[in-house]
Amino acid sequence: MLGFLKPFFQWLAGTDWFMRVGPRFVPQLDRAVHRIFKRLGSSQVIPTLVLFHTGARSGLPRRTPLACLPVEGGFLVVGSNFGLPQHPAWTANLLAEPHVRVSYAGREVPAEARLLTGAEREAVWPDLLALWPVYAAYTAKSGRELRVFSLTSSQSG
Repeated sequence: MLGFLKPFFQWLAGTDWFMRVGPRFVPQLDRAVHRIFKRLGSSQVIPTLVLFHTGARSGLPRRTPLACLPVEGGFLVVGSNFGLPQHPAWTANLLAEPHVRVSYAGREVPAEARLLTGAEREAVWPDLLALWPVYAAYTAKSGRELRVFSLTSSQSG
């Protein structure tokens, strides 16, 4: 439905302006869109999910909207942090506590998070760049390898 906007959003996400201001407003906007539209919203431009996880230091529940690549048995997510030099906090949370819940397309399921490294990461990276080419710009701007996680559903169907 809104797929025609994807090239515009890809261009916008790669601008220096967006990389500066995006971290301030995109997560809140994504949360609101996810709550209001559940099945529609921004997922028509790029698939999105809401990740429910636990803060590594605080132990408090956290909710993070993320772009995702649906794959058989789960999802792939990238810790881009809008090209900032540090990894996003949610990635440290997954490293500390990989048991999470994922809300996608109006359905919430438990999942297990696993950091992909080496050949396993390299195998999925082209698919992630095809989904959201701006990940290449975020990698260059941040000067770090973006963390890629597999979120495997621990519930079938």
